[in-house]
Amino acid sequence: MLVIKNFPAGPLETNAYVIWCDQTQKCAVVDPAPGSSKSIQEFITRFHLEPQMILLTHSHWDHTADVAALKKALHLPVYIHPLDQGNLIQPGSDGLPLFFSIEGVKPNHNLEDGQKIPLGQETIEVIHTPGHTPGGVCFYDPNSKILLTGDTLFKGSIGNLSFPTARPDLMWPALDRLAKLPPETVFYPGHGPKSTIGAETWLPQAREFFGY
Repeated sequence: MLVIKNFPAGPLETNAYVIWCDQTQKCAVVDPAPGSSKSIQEFITRFHLEPQMILLTHSHWDHTADVAALKKALHLPVYIHPLDQGNLIQPGSDGLPLFFSIEGVKPNHNLEDGQKIPLGQETIEVIHTPGHTPGGVCFYDPNSKILLTGDTLFKGSIGNLSFPTARPDLMWPALDRLAKLPPETVFYPGHGPKSTIGAETWLPQAREFFGY
């Protein structure tokens, strides 16, 4: 099974995550938020996890500020969708203001829709969910019925569609795909508490629900 631990951090209380296979202790870091790297490293050491990679749901600074620190400290490859990699390499190029300096990082691997990433005995599936950003993705483990949604889907809401690189017209097909996942799927968003696909009864009518 896939196990998950969140680390809310930074001025926007962004959820950074460590996910790991409970059979092998191999783990991945997802969206290392500003100020999360120390807690994440201490957790990995304390529970004798074996870090394998850094996975990014998208490139906004509040999800990527500690990528450089963790990449250097743990010697991890970084994965991101190619449509978001420019803002990872040059933070702030997406037009959002930066409140402090963030070190750019060149990713090691591109993420693609439908890609399957092994993590110990588990397999993480990549679902491309553009909308909040062009290269936004979700990470899904069908075996554990766990979904990491970044800023695509929150409990009762969705990601901001007014940002410079947002693609509002692409958000609705992306949400339609998530709505078709098993209702018992537990999703862990980039901000706020977890929920289930089934609990978000508005999801199949998201466009109408949000007035677009």
